[in-house]
Amino acid sequence: MGKRDTHLVWDWNGTLLDDIDAVIAATNAAFEEIGLEPITLARYRELYCVPVPLFYERLMGRMPTHAEWLVMDEAFHRHYWVRAELCRLAAGAAELLAGRRAAGHTQSLLSLAPHELLVPIVRRHGIEEHFVRVDGRIGESTAGKAEHMVRHLVALEGVPPERIVVIGDAADDAVAAAHVGARAVLYTGGSHSRASLEVVGVPVVDTLEEAVAVAEELAA
Repeated sequence: MGKRDTHLVWDWNGTLLDDIDAVIAATNAAFEEIGLEPITLARYRELYCVPVPLFYERLMGRMPTHAEWLVMDEAFHRHYWVRAELCRLAAGAAELLAGRRAAGHTQSLLSLAPHELLVPIVRRHGIEEHFVRVDGRIGESTAGKAEHMVRHLVALEGVPPERIVVIGDAADDAVAAAHVGARAVLYTGGSHSRASLEVVGVPVVDTLEEAVAVAEELAA
């Protein structure tokens, strides 16, 4: 199988979109709603995990109550989406996407961002045309990406898992890839520290260009 056959499934937040500062600001706004101390970027990357309630449990020492979760979830999204409008794509992302498409490679986008908010922001960045599909989360935000990955692959209509490499910034991206029999490459520019990514057992890279190169080798 040649490299031309590799299909990339890209993550959005923290991978293609350089939004970690917006995430930290929105997270701290959510924490303030229930009286938690603000979190630093280093601490966030050390503790972050999906599903998000488990991340909050790591911080609070207990699982948030349903009422606390509703308050924090609403506050996070309210603050995040205002800031997301000011975020830029990660360095080199637009050029990588355009280059792969021009070379005849296929790629798609799967995110846990709400679908109705994801599509417009991807479109505003001028990269929607580079993907054969753009899928955001449908339903509640309390679960990880694995089941959404199943839905995404079904919609890709015939792309076999062994041709697919997921590029993301979170351990959950690798979990979702393994769930469908695909491979993964994890990028250090987003939600996790390198140390927390390296324990996952998949390649870890520091640039998106390197992520694409490694992904092509994995599926070759």
